[in-house]
Amino acid sequence: MLKLNVYVLLYLTSQFVFCHGYFITVDAHAEECFFDKVESGTKMGLMFEIAEGGFLDIDVKIVGPDGKVIYQGERETSGKYTFAAHMGGVYTYCFSNQMSTMTPKVVMFNMDIGESPKDQPDDHNKLQDMIKELSTTLTGVKHEQEYMQVRDRIHRSINESTNSRVVLWSFFEALVLVAMTMGQVYYLKRFFEVRRVV
Repeated sequence: MLKLNVYVLLYLTSQFVFCHGYFITVDAHAEECFFDKVESGTKMGLMFEIAEGGFLDIDVKIVGPDGKVIYQGERETSGKYTFAAHMGGVYTYCFSNQMSTMTPKVVMFNMDIGESPKDQPDDHNKLQDMIKELSTTLTGVKHEQEYMQVRDRIHRSINESTNSRVVLWSFFEALVLVAMTMGQVYYLKRFFEVRRVV
């Protein structure tokens, strides 16, 4: 039984998909590109989320080795795009902040690269398929956790910003009330003063 568990564990670790997760800063009027070389038929998936900066939007583009645009999105805050490589070669995915005049953006993204069809053995059994499915599901759970952490950070930032604005507005209102009170006291005091003409 122990021997079987060791084999299952070794097979499971060998079947994990390649996953690259990054946090990058894309400056205003800049574009950051990344490259992955894959074989034809390999499944690839790009998941991204804007963590900080401006209106939390960015332009995204995925280009194949032949220069063909596979996916292009403008002013997106988050996204998930999965595709199979239509040919072997270097695939490029770019994040562009050209539309921003002065605000840099912080982008969290993951690029999942599955197994090449050539690397997959022909003799599948049910246990190997279940292990592969478990591996894919675990990777998906990891991505969702990272996504939730980024969303939590964004919402916390919004809440803190709103809270500081409410505090400043309350302080301003208190100052206005004190000034109005002092003005009314001064006006009423002058109103009841008796002036003598000499």
